[in-house]
Amino acid sequence: MKANFYIISLLCLYIFSINRYIYGMREKNLYEPFSISVRTLEECPIEHTHSFFQLVYILSGHGKHCVSEHKFPYQPGHLFLISPQIRHSFEVERTTQFFFLQFNNIYIQSNALQTENIQRLEFILQNANHRPGCILKNQTDRSLVGALIEALVREAVNRDLYDREITQQLVNTMIVVVARNIAKYMPEKINGGSEEKIVDILNYIQSNIYEPDRIRAEAICSRFGISANYLGRYFKKHCGETMQSYIAQYKTTLITHRLEHSDRRINELVVEFGFTDESHLNRFFKRQKGISPKTYRQQFLNSGLGRKASL
Repeated sequence: MKANFYIISLLCLYIFSINRYIYGMREKNLYEPFSISVRTLEECPIEHTHSFFQLVYILSGHGKHCVSEHKFPYQPGHLFLISPQIRHSFEVERTTQFFFLQFNNIYIQSNALQTENIQRLEFILQNANHRPGCILKNQTDRSLVGALIEALVREAVNRDLYDREITQQLVNTMIVVVARNIAKYMPEKINGGSEEKIVDILNYIQSNIYEPDRIRAEAICSRFGISANYLGRYFKKHCGETMQSYIAQYKTTLITHRLEHSDRRINELVVEFGFTDESHLNRFFKRQKGISPKTYRQQFLNSGLGRKASL
């Protein structure tokens, strides 16, 4: 893998004519179905948004990916998906070489992606913002993504026969692999055929999961103009569980993700998720997992999965 990154580093001395990614702009737009670029940066401090999807793969270097008020460490081999209109930036701690793949809804909805359920694919990508951090959870996909990116860089540099057709197929494969990794960790209740209102309610819960007052039943009823009794019945009908159960499981999933893939301290998680103190967080987590957050993290690290996830 190190040899592959060395090869990519040499190839990146070329300037890709398809690179339209310009730092320093607060709002970025994409004027083509997709674009690919590789940039070596010593800093990327400006918080910004895009009107398109952006896949960011770390070829080398270390730092933090900042999404809203949350920071997630990055290292070589990490892949991030930034959805449209999500404010983010990178804190570069060691000079970093980034691979960028940008694409928009038009590309997803076009005939370029040969998949039976475009609506489902688009839905997965649009609802990826609640899974910040590296999105590669399927271990076997890590090596696949690395090989795809190396191939994309080679095609961009060599400009050989049928390079456009090959590049498009590689981009399509990347998007579907990303969707697979996201789908594995999405709430099973949501899908492309769900009623618009339940999708809106679930999106609202996900967007406000860090603010307990906003996801109380009365707050949600007020937001969507429905009664408490109707909300309870409607949610149970479409999700197969109570709203309280869904919120608890979803919050547990996010806390588990932090424990496994970040170095955030327990007291930081208390503040992030709106618990009153560490005892409150411990009681909540034990009800869901049977053990404390500290014990869960230690067991995860001891199992060797933590080490594998960082490779």
